[in-house]
Amino acid sequence: MDHQKLFDQLRERFGDDVRALVVETIDPWIEVSAERLEDVCRLLKNDAAWQFNLLNCITAVDYFEPDAKKAAKVDWKPHVQMLYHLSSTTLKHTVVIKVRLPRWKDDVAGQLPEVASVSGIWRTADWHEREVYDLMGVMFVGHPDLRRILCPEDWEGYPLRKDYVMPLEYHGIRNR
Repeated sequence: MDHQKLFDQLRERFGDDVRALVVETIDPWIEVSAERLEDVCRLLKNDAAWQFNLLNCITAVDYFEPDAKKAAKVDWKPHVQMLYHLSSTTLKHTVVIKVRLPRWKDDVAGQLPEVASVSGIWRTADWHEREVYDLMGVMFVGHPDLRRILCPEDWEGYPLRKDYVMPLEYHGIRNR
């Protein structure tokens, strides 16, 4: 697959909302803005030249360093990186779409970051988005049924965030 050609086509269509291309990796990736994610994904699925008809998975990475000394040495601001692994079963190629979100919406601790749901484009996104919501605390705007999928409905916090503190007790059951 010609990832440069795909990147160029996306840049021509979406301008600066298509931010970067990295091909020197096992899974080549393209970074797009959160605001244009849904439009980019719709094009990737429906364009005859690309036919990305399968969303393999959605994952999220918490770029946060809880240790103040280590945090002072990193060259990035805390954020959540979303990764969308796409495949074309017809044309036999793959790409990863990355979206950078603030760690907290409007930099207010506890306000979950938001990104558009792609469950209307790929049905598999329904479960993947629920998992990311449940474990990382990302709101998927427009999702038809965004609720916890692994943790109980009354669970507090998001267990895969790096600053998550496991409760000592849950409904009278001691954790340790």
